Amino acid sequence: MEDLQLALILATISPAIGGVLIRGEKGTAKSTAVRALTEILPPVDVVPGCRFSCDPAAPASDCPDGPHAAPEAVSRAARLVELPVGATEDRVLGSLHLEKALAEGITAYEPGLLAAAHRGLLYVDEVNLLHDHLVDVLLDAAAMGRATVERDGVSVTHPARFVLVGTMNPEEGELRPQLLDRFGLTVDVVASRDPAVRVEVMRARLTYEADPAAFVIRYDGPQRELAERIVKARDLLSEVILTDSALRQIAEICASFDVDGMRADLVTARTAVAHAAWSGRTVVEVEDVRAAAKLALPHRRRRNPFDAPGMDEDQLDQAIQDSTPPPPDPDDDPDGGPDNDGPGGGVDPEPTDSTDGPDADRDPDAGQPEKQIPGPAPTGDVAGSSEPYKARLLSVQAAGAGVAGRRSRAITEVGRVVGDRARVGRESGRPHLLATIRAAAPHQHVRGRAGAGLAVRAS
Repeated sequence: MEDLQLALILATISPAIGGVLIRGEKGTAKSTAVRALTEILPPVDVVPGCRFSCDPAAPASDCPDGPHAAPEAVSRAARLVELPVGATEDRVLGSLHLEKALAEGITAYEPGLLAAAHRGLLYVDEVNLLHDHLVDVLLDAAAMGRATVERDGVSVTHPARFVLVGTMNPEEGELRPQLLDRFGLTVDVVASRDPAVRVEVMRARLTYEADPAAFVIRYDGPQRELAERIVKARDLLSEVILTDSALRQIAEICASFDVDGMRADLVTARTAVAHAAWSGRTVVEVEDVRAAAKLALPHRRRRNPFDAPGMDEDQLDQAIQDSTPPPPDPDDDPDGGPDNDGPGGGVDPEPTDSTDGPDADRDPDAGQPEKQIPGPAPTGDVAGSSEPYKARLLSVQAAGAGVAGRRSRAITEVGRVVGDRARVGRESGRPHLLATIRAAAPHQHVRGRAGAGLAVRAS
């Protein structure tokens, strides 16, 4: 839990880290810890009336509710937006405002969850069970820092910079590598096996259920101090110096764990700076680099399919030791060279014997062509490298009735809409709302209804 708390705090100090993924078994208070984070976050200044939470100090030039000329500032609490696993793409991205479009004939945009999460936290519980079309939307928004909507006559682009926090139980399936890499930090949470700790957890939970108000008052002081410390760390963040030696150490550590790409190096550097600010320091030290690598590298290191997730701390300590420059030697002369003569340090090289050289123990067969061990003869089901053969057809269910696939489209009750058509007979399934309204609107006067084409009510 200490690593979990530290990861959430560092992500709120520096949102550029990229969020936190919390992996753990069921019943380890993952969701409770994330939802409690809003209680210690500092308030946010926004433009009054802006649905996209623009910063009054630097309002977005492409805000759909803008432009904001000399805006005032209104302070509100930090916002935690939850993205349910079963959410639709319209609810996440936003869509056409139906009431204004049908009653007033205005093409207006109704913001979605990404707009609500701007400058806040976007929480996805059971993120590994999220539908692929929503994963793609999150990947685009996390990479670009903005959301683009092109649908139903709406063309809108708005900022969507948020701290992405996800929780998952590995027993229910793993996460796509593309989305896994978007999380800046990851933490594995395991329930304590110490009976004393488990007793303390039960006692705290039962005390809260008996009198929630008194329980909150009991921890009000420490929680207020924690919130003030986060604010101070945010203010100190811009003053923290990341030295060249620290950058070099981060690069060597990431290379030693064989990570893909450069995102691991950048996330580790940002996390080390945030950890230094959290500790009240203005220069990144080895302690900050170690804490950052422990949180930023476990889900990015390359491993075999049967390797356990997580990080070997012994390997991390060895990588830090190897990448830490040695202290200066007091016996060195002022010019930086050793206190001896000659390019070899003043030590005479030991004579070598031709019989004791590096080739003395060489295998007599070394340098000869490697002997080929004959393998099994090809059977009739295996074609030779130069023989023509017929490729086997591998088919999957495409768009049509069937089970919803993660890699192929199917007509189901969930997922992305792939099209609409006129209903024939007594077909089962839900009607497409927008297509049904568009089809019905021109026929209202023919059916004897006067006034507007459609009678729209807010309900």
